[in-house]
Amino acid sequence: MAAANGAVENGQPDKRLPRPLRDLAIQHTKIFINNEWHESMSGKKFPTYNPSTVEKICDVEEGDKPDVDKAVEAAKAAFQRGSLWRQMDALSRGRLLHKLADLFERDRVILATLETMDTGKPFLHAFFIDLEGCIKTLRYYAGWADKIQGRTIPVDENVVCFTRHEPMGVCGAITPWNFPLLMLVWKMAPALCCGNTLIIKPAEQTPLTSLYIGSLIKEVGFPPGVVNIVPGYGPTAGAAISAHQNIDKIAFTGSTEVGKLIKEAASKSNLKRVTLELGGKNPCIVCADADLDVAVECAHQGVFFNQGQCCTAASRVFVEEQIYQEFVKRSVEYAKKRLIGDPFDAKTEQGPQIDQKQFDKILELIESGKKEGAKLECGGLAIGDRGLFIKPTVFSEVTDNMRIAKEEIFGPVQSIMKFKSIDEVIKRANNTEYGLTAAVFTKNLDRALTLASALESGTVWINCYNALYAQAPFGGFKMSGNGRELGEYALAEYTEVKTVTIKVSQKNH
Repeated sequence: MAAANGAVENGQPDKRLPRPLRDLAIQHTKIFINNEWHESMSGKKFPTYNPSTVEKICDVEEGDKPDVDKAVEAAKAAFQRGSLWRQMDALSRGRLLHKLADLFERDRVILATLETMDTGKPFLHAFFIDLEGCIKTLRYYAGWADKIQGRTIPVDENVVCFTRHEPMGVCGAITPWNFPLLMLVWKMAPALCCGNTLIIKPAEQTPLTSLYIGSLIKEVGFPPGVVNIVPGYGPTAGAAISAHQNIDKIAFTGSTEVGKLIKEAASKSNLKRVTLELGGKNPCIVCADADLDVAVECAHQGVFFNQGQCCTAASRVFVEEQIYQEFVKRSVEYAKKRLIGDPFDAKTEQGPQIDQKQFDKILELIESGKKEGAKLECGGLAIGDRGLFIKPTVFSEVTDNMRIAKEEIFGPVQSIMKFKSIDEVIKRANNTEYGLTAAVFTKNLDRALTLASALESGTVWINCYNALYAQAPFGGFKMSGNGRELGEYALAEYTEVKTVTIKVSQKNH
């Protein structure tokens, strides 16, 4: 029977589970502009690799500034007054998003196969978690399309005053490699729901699912130029989007370092609006009264899910001293049982890291943990001589000044620390430049609410982890980003508020 997280119970795959298309042919490798496929203007291509085998999957057209200019021209034309897109009523926009969700449902196995091939994440995770999130997000914003409305405001004098929430215009979306499709939909769905046009730049490591979406956009019937997809590298195509004078807003998910560059480019160009979802060094606080079985499992999944390549990863686990040794013992047992291997195998829980650069960085940070005095409980090594696999790694006796307690590892490494009091753990948990997520495990409601209020994070989970929903806003405090994605809050990131004031001869107050 399939477990909720897409893993397999009893070591045997359920015959009813979806099966990946191992011999899937890659259909879409070109730049998508104006509902047509184009070669890059430079003639260049770049390779994308399967991290499980480190073998090249295919070559993809490499977009650069001239290609971005062409995409912006198409998006700008599609947003002009009188265009098909601008004349379309809000309900029809919602219908198009529902139809797109229908095609995601139809092609779910294809999309999950492509995502696994390009990222190395387990196929069942891609199918049951990533694609499920995409479909629900599309349907959620499809429902919002005809419910975005302003207010009538009582003001002084004989005037009628009301507001309109209008689309911003041409939006840029730069997406990451850890959740390529899901993060694309988090940006695309609210942008289109509000009536904007879009230029998408997928991560160069993982462009395949984004390009496949181009074919679905055309099939659904979005007008030409509404959605454009330009694969390429960050310093070229990404930089061109960030600095473009005719892009009105940009949304980015990725590293804090790159987020700073994007915000700088936005300020130096046309002061375009910027939404950033960046890094995290997220505290997971386990109090002595917590349900230990739940806390251990949630902390384990919280840090090892998606090979540890999550901005939300539970990378700093604070455990109250009374239960510390037992928590460490159970966490090690969980880590040792985690099944690593071919991500297309239904039994696999952990695939490879995304590329050699990340693989080397993770191993280097593991070595720093050993040198700085943390106790290596298990893992700490690469697996095999093919692919980019790292054993699930658990460190105990970790202190706050160690690199593994301060730096975002983005890999399968769990750092477990000890605390004595609530005041102490609040101070330590907040002692970071990041503020994306936090989690608390306790049966005491007063303690839960105290911690939820005190922790400097955009999201706080109580007795759960990675509980993300299309209806609930997500984003960070401090250097974990600006703005919010998901929920009603995301609509404000893709609309401008216009105030309309009309002089009248007489008004009844």
